[in-house]
Amino acid sequence: MFRIVKKEHLNPTVARMEIEAPFIAAKAEPGQFIIYRAFEDSERVPLTIAGTDRGAGTVSIIYQIVGGSTMELDTLQAGQCLHDFVGPLGVPTETEGLRKVCVVGGGVGCAIAYPVTKKLHDLGCEVHAVAGFRTRDLVILEEEFKAASNRLEIMTDDGSYGRQGLVTAALEELIAEGNRYDEVIAIGPLVMMKFVCQVTKKYGIKTVVSMNPIMIDGTGMCGGCRLTVGGQTKFACVDGPDFDGHLVDFDEAMRRGAMYRDFEAHAREAACNLLKEVR
Repeated sequence: MFRIVKKEHLNPTVARMEIEAPFIAAKAEPGQFIIYRAFEDSERVPLTIAGTDRGAGTVSIIYQIVGGSTMELDTLQAGQCLHDFVGPLGVPTETEGLRKVCVVGGGVGCAIAYPVTKKLHDLGCEVHAVAGFRTRDLVILEEEFKAASNRLEIMTDDGSYGRQGLVTAALEELIAEGNRYDEVIAIGPLVMMKFVCQVTKKYGIKTVVSMNPIMIDGTGMCGGCRLTVGGQTKFACVDGPDFDGHLVDFDEAMRRGAMYRDFEAHAREAACNLLKEVR
């Protein structure tokens, strides 16, 4: 069992948990993920690691309360335990040798973008960060990004905080100012990453994206997380989750992701009904 040391809500739909998992904390690197089960009969859910404290032996996860499984997870409180917590899985984000990078995060994807930003900053890299949200109430990790980046641009769709507009607009402005990035790292919704890659491709800037398709076992056995990258089939759980964004077939990934919408809606409805009965 894996004890929840701390739990806090970062905004109305996003929460952070600190989990006691010393063996994972000792080895995990930014970009890797875990697979958890809240209870014995729960489904297996992958979440990218949002941070580690090796001294305390804890791993942080940040999740959006959006479906049945995350609603179930959110019923657990500090002092209780998750049934399973497996990792670290996947290939860590490549950070060595980079001198100047722009990290672009969208929504809850900023939870994944932050540990990468911090690692780069700790290595002495000049880091510019762009974080995009729908509205002010959904902004997360602002202070953490400020501490780990040389420049931070916060964008909101409605202009209620930071600047109004898309992350692609901020990125293109940074490039137009003369910033020469060794690499752009984009983490967020598929459509956001797709358009970030369209911007960077024009300028010939290498772009890495973090892919999060449906996963079950996390070892490449089930094939559920397959992607087409450069015309070849890759598995996000063992080949990724990071890939060259200019080679990813985003349209295929979005079509495959949409296949599960009805199932997710039914699962969310079932979880809502169960929570009502419990209350």
